[in-house]
Amino acid sequence: MDKPQKYRLACTLSFGDIYGQIIIWLIVIFLSLAGALALWSSARQTYALLTVGLILVLSLPFLLFAFVTTLLNHIELQAVDSAAEEALLASRRGSRKKPAQA
Repeated sequence: MDKPQKYRLACTLSFGDIYGQIIIWLIVIFLSLAGALALWSSARQTYALLTVGLILVLSLPFLLFAFVTTLLNHIELQAVDSAAEEALLASRRGSRKKPAQA
């Protein structure tokens, strides 16, 4: 029976990958606040607050979905050769055991 294959998990996500999503969400938030200020009067204060709350509640799931799918698209599984991995670990262990020199 073959030995199970080892894999290395690597995440290549950078801030530039989600920067556009954050900018678009901030624009949505500022537009909702502008809409709330436009509705703000002595008679429609509750409508203004409900507008901001509704936009936040409706936009957060989309933002979360965008972040999670972007993160999942940047996760890579790389097969690791067990012999090469053993040699790399042995060389690292050997370099640590050098005695201190004065």
